[in-house]
Amino acid sequence: MAYDAQTPAPPEALDVAQVVKANYRALTGLFALRLLISALLVAIPVTLSRVTGTNSFVLILPIVPGMFLFIYTVYRLLYGLRVSQCARVLRTYPLEFHPRVVKKRERWTRYGNVFEVRVTTRGQHGAPLMLAVNAAGRRRWPEGTEDGVWFAGDLPFGGVMVVPGGKEMFFLKPADWDKTARRRDEADPERRARAEQARLTHRTKRAVMMRPGA
Repeated sequence: MAYDAQTPAPPEALDVAQVVKANYRALTGLFALRLLISALLVAIPVTLSRVTGTNSFVLILPIVPGMFLFIYTVYRLLYGLRVSQCARVLRTYPLEFHPRVVKKRERWTRYGNVFEVRVTTRGQHGAPLMLAVNAAGRRRWPEGTEDGVWFAGDLPFGGVMVVPGGKEMFFLKPADWDKTARRRDEADPERRARAEQARLTHRTKRAVMMRPGA
């Protein structure tokens, strides 16, 4: 790929193993923090109740949000397996630098924020609109994407987007699976086999972007 004054040169290549490790750490830290908060919300009122010998409603009130936070954390734990899905894609495809990604819009879901993005490739037109979710469970859109991103995968099937620096990793699938069907059908056997190996050959709906295998 050639670069000119308007096109950012690719940054230093990323260490894939370090990218995956960083996202596993981020995911673990997120769940650990939530579990700690829920434990404190339950433990502190119980301890104070035993020490003071009172069962005041105000005193035990924090237990309710603590239990809800614990249930929500356990519920979300299943969807943290998306990091494993990304790791599989990164083992199957090399990272390639794309000079620009455009975030069109975003939507809140209980599984995580779903972003609609377009990953552009210099010299090619008609890049499909993609759905993207942060693999480590973060809901915010990261900084730095305006200078380009790393992508591993095959856009009509899906893939993984990594922001330069390697700390933000997103799982991507086509926003309109049916609209990109022709591109997948026209893919040669090697491309289809690779997508199957990375488990990118199944439809993904917006509301279940965080589900394993979706």
